[in-house]
Amino acid sequence: MMHMTFYWGPDVTLLIDSWKTDSWFSYFLTLIVCFLFAAFYQFMEDHRLRFKLLSSSHTAVGDVENVPLLYTKFFSDRRRARFAGTVLFGINSAVNYFLMLAVMSFNGGVFVVIVVGLAVGYLLFRSGDDELILVDEDPCACG
Repeated sequence: MMHMTFYWGPDVTLLIDSWKTDSWFSYFLTLIVCFLFAAFYQFMEDHRLRFKLLSSSHTAVGDVENVPLLYTKFFSDRRRARFAGTVLFGINSAVNYFLMLAVMSFNGGVFVVIVVGLAVGYLLFRSGDDELILVDEDPCACG
């Protein structure tokens, strides 16, 4: 039976029937995976926004030359950068929906770990001094 209110405990079915936690150890591993996926979302969103900035017609190429892995000969063409940004948008959308569905398990630990993972990921990957990339800042993890 699926819970319809928040509950606390190590018994969680997450996303698929075969992902069930029946011990504290498996619950802890599940929480680590949820945390890493939430932080990974922020990492990928940072890169997606950088590709969007790179493909923007208002941006000089010199603004992003010092960004590793983004400014290469392959991505110097705006169409290629736009394509890479589109691929990252698709990956981010999939991760977003997985995070949303994990929260909909209504387990309090899963909810807290995902929110903390999003916050830590934002701190590590998106809150630096180069916060000039305010292309479309969206605080919702599923949008």
